[in-house]
Amino acid sequence: MAASVAAAAGRLRRAIRRTPQWRGPSRRALSSEAPPTQAAAVRDAFLSFFRDRHGHQVVPSASVRPRGDPSLLFVNAGMNQFKPIFLGTVDPRSEMAGFRRVANSQKCVRAGGRHSDLEDVGRDLSHHTFFEMLGNWAFRGVYFKEEACSMAWELLTQVYGIPEDRLWVSYFGGDPKAGLGPDLESRDIWLKLGVPASRMLSFGPQENFWEMGDTGPCGPCTEIHYDLAAGVGAPQLVELWNLVFMQHNREADGSLQPLPQRHVDTGMGLERLLAVLQGRRSTYDTDLFSPLLSAIHQGCGAPPYSGRVGAADEGHTDTAYRVVADHIRTLSVCIADGVSPGMSGAPLVLRRILRRAVRFSTELLRAPPGFLGSLVPVVVETLGGAYPELQRNSAQIASLVTADEEAFLASLQQGRRVIERTLRRLGPSDAFPAEVAWSLSLSGNLGLPLDLVKLMLEEKGVQLDSAGLERLAQEEAQHRAQQAEPVQEQGLRLDVHALGELQRRGVPPTDDSPKYNYSLRPSGGYEFGTCEAQVLQLYTEDGTAVASVGEGQRCGLLLDKTNFYAEQGGQASDRGYLVRVGLQDVLFPVARAQVCGGFILHEVAAPECLKVGDQVQLHVDEAPLTPEQLRAVEGTVQKAVGQDEAVYMEEVALACTAHVPGLRSLDEVYPDPVRVVSVGVPVAQALNPASQAALQTSVELCCGTHLLRTGAIGDLVIIGERQLAKGTTRLLAITGEQAQQAREVGQSLAQEVEAAAARLSQGSRDVVEAQRLSKEMGRLTDAVDTAVMPQWQRRELQATLKALRRRANTAVRKLEMVQAAQKTQELLQQHSEGPLIVDTVHAESLSVLVKVVRQLCKQAPSTSVLLLSPQPLGQVLCACQVAQSATPAFTAEAWALAVCSHMGGKAWGSRVVAQGTGSTADLDAALSTARAYALNKL
Repeated sequence: MAASVAAAAGRLRRAIRRTPQWRGPSRRALSSEAPPTQAAAVRDAFLSFFRDRHGHQVVPSASVRPRGDPSLLFVNAGMNQFKPIFLGTVDPRSEMAGFRRVANSQKCVRAGGRHSDLEDVGRDLSHHTFFEMLGNWAFRGVYFKEEACSMAWELLTQVYGIPEDRLWVSYFGGDPKAGLGPDLESRDIWLKLGVPASRMLSFGPQENFWEMGDTGPCGPCTEIHYDLAAGVGAPQLVELWNLVFMQHNREADGSLQPLPQRHVDTGMGLERLLAVLQGRRSTYDTDLFSPLLSAIHQGCGAPPYSGRVGAADEGHTDTAYRVVADHIRTLSVCIADGVSPGMSGAPLVLRRILRRAVRFSTELLRAPPGFLGSLVPVVVETLGGAYPELQRNSAQIASLVTADEEAFLASLQQGRRVIERTLRRLGPSDAFPAEVAWSLSLSGNLGLPLDLVKLMLEEKGVQLDSAGLERLAQEEAQHRAQQAEPVQEQGLRLDVHALGELQRRGVPPTDDSPKYNYSLRPSGGYEFGTCEAQVLQLYTEDGTAVASVGEGQRCGLLLDKTNFYAEQGGQASDRGYLVRVGLQDVLFPVARAQVCGGFILHEVAAPECLKVGDQVQLHVDEAPLTPEQLRAVEGTVQKAVGQDEAVYMEEVALACTAHVPGLRSLDEVYPDPVRVVSVGVPVAQALNPASQAALQTSVELCCGTHLLRTGAIGDLVIIGERQLAKGTTRLLAITGEQAQQAREVGQSLAQEVEAAAARLSQGSRDVVEAQRLSKEMGRLTDAVDTAVMPQWQRRELQATLKALRRRANTAVRKLEMVQAAQKTQELLQQHSEGPLIVDTVHAESLSVLVKVVRQLCKQAPSTSVLLLSPQPLGQVLCACQVAQSATPAFTAEAWALAVCSHMGGKAWGSRVVAQGTGSTADLDAALSTARAYALNKL
């Protein structure tokens, strides 16, 4: 391995020596013959060094389109794709979870958002909107500062052959405000590697402390700089490589806490490294850009590129060269990765980039129409070897760029005429009207970026009414804010510390395989298998781990398994509810499920107490097509049935069907000739390529039998649906007499639901009646779920019944609370104040009995309570609560178990509250057992 790296280094140095050293901006025309590329050799040497000499896994560049990171418009650093590792949210079953030592060359775009270099591109010799970031990473402490610094020094000095006396380093000098001392460890490592103290610089947090964002992993960094002055006079340093040591986490309150695991994250811009190795002060003078600059010169009527900036760049010609060369690289890379110019977000930024490039190329370089698209093959030639997606999509990129360029040129021409006409009406000192500029902008009529409008006016020496423009922008922002939909809450998350604690405790990732346990009912609806799980951990809204949550609290719930689909892969999470085992009438709504490091966190609203160790059952809400969509589909078919159209059938050559407009793709094997079925349109007419008839009706390849006229169907009702894939749903329908019967069943059930709703609205006098109504809603729900009836009507009735069941359960709970309050007062009057209440009380359900016990203990906090409630046929309900002062020696769970075991039953609960059931004809004996057990513990 060492020999292969040494050989690569030798080839690299020989290639670099062939490049003439920098002697100021060149004023000669570039050769039409592209020089041999050295960028590829530099990139390959970096990856080979870390792979072959230091055992790193080389991974491909991520797309510049961020995946699952709404905080970014574009991937703007090499570490973006590894954020799940730094945050501790990586799925332990993914390939990324196994990463330890990694290196790559990452495509990065900095245009728009927090990190944007768009406005600076072209004005100087170094800024770019697209660049390549060479980086190496060490995850979970596999190596840290000493190894990272040693590798970087070895690569720069031994492989790339950069003289040591041209390299300086900086390190973190500390931050007293944050309680951080200087990073003397890094300083001492550099001294040990031979860097003299005279070439070491100490900087504060602004320069040498790297943070991912306002919160999250962060740490000190050390940077390697290159001295352009070569020791002559004062040093002229440019940053070459940044080595970040992630060892802290920035909390929401601004404090710093140590990370559970430390990481190394480094980044070095290929363009700047190449300029150093080729002895150039401008990245635009390297062989990454020289082929593009040469192609621009050959395709335009402008003088050759000469590297001038500022006032020396007369006519802004060289600025235009740099803008066009940079922007066509960005456009090509982004479109290859699936980001096309558009109207919002990243696509809008790309649209600005494209239009900026068009404006500079046509107005300053005098490029002909379609010029930008002609540069795409040059970009593919220079970058396609490293990023093959450019080669695969070359034709599509050129076509899209050319089409958008053509559209923009028309707008630009019109905009130029508007500006000239407006200027003729203005006085010498008048500002350009804000309303006119706004009408030219992306927010107005022509879609010209405002920075281009400003630049066009600036070049004519005209000031824009900036204050008026700002006012119009604010009005537009207010209007959009009023029209915008409410922003969805981010939801509860597990942070890096919570995930680290779960991993330290050895808690396994959530088993979410039950999410695939579903089937199709005969009625066409989905049936999801039940899932019973245990509560492993609860989290408050601020992410604090707790053992229990109280009534009305919003919380995060971690279970050992789940049948909920967690939000990922562009698919929204399941919604639904869960119930505690043994307390089926209390629903805990689940708003969403999110995956964090392999753990599924359920966002739950708790109507009652929930605690670690509870057993719960999970229920997923079903979501197929909307009822309105189902009715629309059914209506379309019924319309065709009513028109009684003829059904045409004919056997034709298979090749003739390939061009039928709207015919589904031939992904099945068909005979030749094939049977074509067409509704309402003769087959010959449907097959005519010039005819659009096939788009207005149903034309299919089918070897089965068919009706001769649509009217013979009589009637059709959709009774079920099944989602085959995203965006594709199979509908199950019945016809004729069966369809009529299905409509009658649906109407009958709708009347029953309406009658039940009326009874519920009248209210219930007591708990028994309310419970009877709740059970009736459950019976109707089962009937609607399984009946053969119109699917749209089933969906509507299911939604209605869901709301009615919620109202019925709420009514039950309210009546139970009233009943419990009455019984509580009766018991308090019967028992004098003391440490113990053991008694019998009449209660219709275990839920009522638990509420009585809780209210008693709330009003008498120092009292421990156990109540028994005899039921028909000898069954006895039991509920108890132990005073906080009596635990841990005395627990409710053990108390209930002792009493219920005496009655031949079972019990469950926690140290504070418990319940159970049994059967006995001797209540006095059971009460005596309860008192004796409690007095023994108190």
